[in-house]
Amino acid sequence: MLNPKILLFTDWYAPGFKGGGPIRSAVNFAREMSSDYDIYIFTADRDLGDTKPYDDIEADTWIRKENMHIFYASPQWLGWRNIKNLIRTTGPDFIYLNSMYSRYFTIYPLLLYSLGKVSSQIILAPRGMLQEGAMQYKTGKKKLFLGVLRNIRILKNVHAHATDEQEKKDISIQLSGISSVKVIPNFSAPVQTYQATMKNMGEINLIFISRISSKKNLIFLLTVLGRVTGSITAKLTIRGTIEDDSYWEECKTLINKLPGNVRVNYDGPVSNERVCSLIQQYHLFVLPTFGENFGHAIFEALAAGRPVLISDQTPWRHLEQQHAGWDLPLDDSRRFINVIENIAEMDNTAFEQWSRGAWEYAKAHSENTKLREQYKDLFS
Repeated sequence: MLNPKILLFTDWYAPGFKGGGPIRSAVNFAREMSSDYDIYIFTADRDLGDTKPYDDIEADTWIRKENMHIFYASPQWLGWRNIKNLIRTTGPDFIYLNSMYSRYFTIYPLLLYSLGKVSSQIILAPRGMLQEGAMQYKTGKKKLFLGVLRNIRILKNVHAHATDEQEKKDISIQLSGISSVKVIPNFSAPVQTYQATMKNMGEINLIFISRISSKKNLIFLLTVLGRVTGSITAKLTIRGTIEDDSYWEECKTLINKLPGNVRVNYDGPVSNERVCSLIQQYHLFVLPTFGENFGHAIFEALAAGRPVLISDQTPWRHLEQQHAGWDLPLDDSRRFINVIENIAEMDNTAFEQWSRGAWEYAKAHSENTKLREQYKDLFS
């Protein structure tokens, strides 16, 4: 008996990494589901913001990679007719949309479906793009687009995939009229062997890994670091794609004003394959985000055995009870300062409790054997 066929539409896919979490979500989904489904992935031939395609990857044709099929489309290939023909010739049972506002990878498939050109079941995964924090940016365009979707009733037979109850509420508000919303957490990357690190009292090495934009709230972190006590030494490494140049200029202004006991380096984006080993060189992962659908970098920090200091606007909650980290409200910057100072003053023995607690928390999450069955129920 042939496996059901899923055609995954995603703006970016491996080896890309600059697009952040949605790429990780797509890669993990394809890896975990490929034993029960024939997975076809339709994506762009280059990473976010790049003008050149990936090296050594043939574009505009299906290629076999591991146990799935991938089509890396060039900008010249992308178009209404080609996408319509690709869906027709692939003949998927399900079309899985890994974004919300993408012209080629969400809007075109939805329009084709509404016009009766596609008979596959559509499953839409907004990937946190309907969160209140995300809706603060380019608000007018987003509301106009969502209003059009509701008014022309494209969504009446479309199912949505949310990764937590809050995202389900967001989808129900912004996409009223959608057929159904099912909550299933994202698949996560495999957890590696635990590795400890050395921790000296009075010192702390922090790492921020995310796209640099106002939503990720790097300015908040820099402001917090400017207020830590002068008796500790703090080093922050920033890794990620600069998505908003004007926001980054504001960050650099703050960096230049930081006191002498705080050092900051920006080392550019980092590939997904290197994230875990990189985080293990630091004591604390920090991301005071305005909102995350999942937060793959947060999970990867926990899986690397490093506690996290994040906002309370992600699915990762009540971390302190597990000795895995802290999820704090953004209106209480003093608590962020206290955590950084307290970790800095820890010796190696005290820090080891938090480091191992983070790793054990991630390991328990990754061993959730019910996830695959929940996804199989979604794609049935």
